[in-house]
Amino acid sequence: MLTLLPMVVLVVAFLLGIPIAFSMAGAGILGIWLLRGDWDIVMSMLGGTFFSSVAQHILTTIPMFILMAYFSSSSGLASDLYTALSNLLSRVRGGLAVATVFACMIFGAMSGASVAAASVMSEIAMPNMRRFGYSEVLASGVIGVGSTLDSLIPPSVGMVIYGIMTGASIGKLLIAGIVPGIVLSIMLVLAIFIWVKIRPSDAPQTQRLSWTERWRSLRRIWPSILLILLVLVLLYTGIATPTEVGALGAFLSAVIGFTMGRLTLAGAVEALKQTLRTTAMIFMILIGATLLGYYITQSQVPQKVIMTVTEMSLNRWVVVAGIIVGYFVVSMFMDEIPLMIITLQLAFPLVVSLGFDPIWFGVITILMVAMGLVFPPVGLIAFIVSATTKVDVVTVYKGTSILTIAIAVTTVLIMVFPDLALWLPSMMRG
Repeated sequence: MLTLLPMVVLVVAFLLGIPIAFSMAGAGILGIWLLRGDWDIVMSMLGGTFFSSVAQHILTTIPMFILMAYFSSSSGLASDLYTALSNLLSRVRGGLAVATVFACMIFGAMSGASVAAASVMSEIAMPNMRRFGYSEVLASGVIGVGSTLDSLIPPSVGMVIYGIMTGASIGKLLIAGIVPGIVLSIMLVLAIFIWVKIRPSDAPQTQRLSWTERWRSLRRIWPSILLILLVLVLLYTGIATPTEVGALGAFLSAVIGFTMGRLTLAGAVEALKQTLRTTAMIFMILIGATLLGYYITQSQVPQKVIMTVTEMSLNRWVVVAGIIVGYFVVSMFMDEIPLMIITLQLAFPLVVSLGFDPIWFGVITILMVAMGLVFPPVGLIAFIVSATTKVDVVTVYKGTSILTIAIAVTTVLIMVFPDLALWLPSMMRG
């Protein structure tokens, strides 16, 4: 029973609002001490953990992708994308909502962080949808669920974390999210069209722009499209590593911003500061997760779970369905990075032992995390959309809960047709 005490401490720490990194570190230290009974062993382990857990070259991928996101945001690239798409779909009922979905998907190829996308798109898309009479339920719901596309579309920080935690190929994971991301965006568009068909009052007005005006707005986004294509081609062909792609993407997004006169020196410095803060937070979480991982490994909890499930002789799809439901429930109370870091130490060995593909499970994991980010009672993105748009969080939840059906349908499709996630990675050269 004493071996369960660290997990109890972890849960209590969460409930008390203690930062996730320190909660995991504290639980891990307690667990190691209970198993070894010697503080000297604990202290010697701590001496090397703080450096070794983050002194990995592959981890440089994270700050590069984050810096790319902040440069892209500061350069106004997301605003250009949304304007061009909303103009192109100006005569379509619900076109502004559809434009928001595609803008989130394309911006995801320059950011990879759902939280950043939710904040940026809330400021850009909501005022325009309000101006044309869109209901706040539909508008906030589209922004919230659309922002989750960033978790799938490369470069995705969530996919990088999954790869680091499981040892799966980060390059293949990033590419694996492309088709599911496109499928999810299509499902969202279909959901929007059905919504406005049933309730046309939620999207009452459309813009009336000429084709000349529409094409003119598209001229401003060609640098962004070229940057996205470059990132995807380099990842797919294996010409560059994910770290190199992230560094090049960050550099080019800054060049585009300065060239267009959007990114100032002050803006660039602020982007660097935000990148340092976010990276430090993620690295602290990784250090805490490493300590917790030592305890979980030494207590042989994963092996015991695998043995117990094997003895139960359950169908492997029943087990995976149970894991997916568990992920969905837990993701409603926790952000994506700590959620994956904690749960993958138990779930991943079990899934692999059942014969499932690690890349496929990575996509499924990200989809479940995305669903929890917008679902009540504690969906993080829903709170960000509410705070940024000044829309009551209950209203946001109404919209995101309806559109979450698109994520659920996409998840089922990936489970029934695994090649939707595995075909592109299998064709990669590197």
